[in-house]
Amino acid sequence: MVDKEFTEALDNTREINITTVGRKTGEEITLPVWFVRQDDRLYLLPVTGSGSNWYKNVRKAGSVRVAARRAERSLPATPITDPAEVAEVVDAFRAKYGDRDVAAYYPHPDVALELPAA
Repeated sequence: MVDKEFTEALDNTREINITTVGRKTGEEITLPVWFVRQDDRLYLLPVTGSGSNWYKNVRKAGSVRVAARRAERSLPATPITDPAEVAEVVDAFRAKYGDRDVAAYYPHPDVALELPAA
């Protein structure tokens, strides 16, 4: 079943907030991030790649809370580590946000995350 409220919120924003639980502190951490939605999947790129703390937190927890406008969902997260698959995500980010901005904000993309979007 498609979550119409959530998918419409995603369609009407360029940035979402994610909330992770700190793997060391146990505290919630909320950050704005860019995303790409393709069909029923969301893709996220950590700015500092696999060294990103929020990426490490999501890996440990296995899920992340996503807020798009007023719609909020807790979603399971699947790490993408295969270089060819990460490159596909980077290409999708370039198509949405532009080559220059993606190159500036994601200089060393070595991982990505996949989440259900519907």
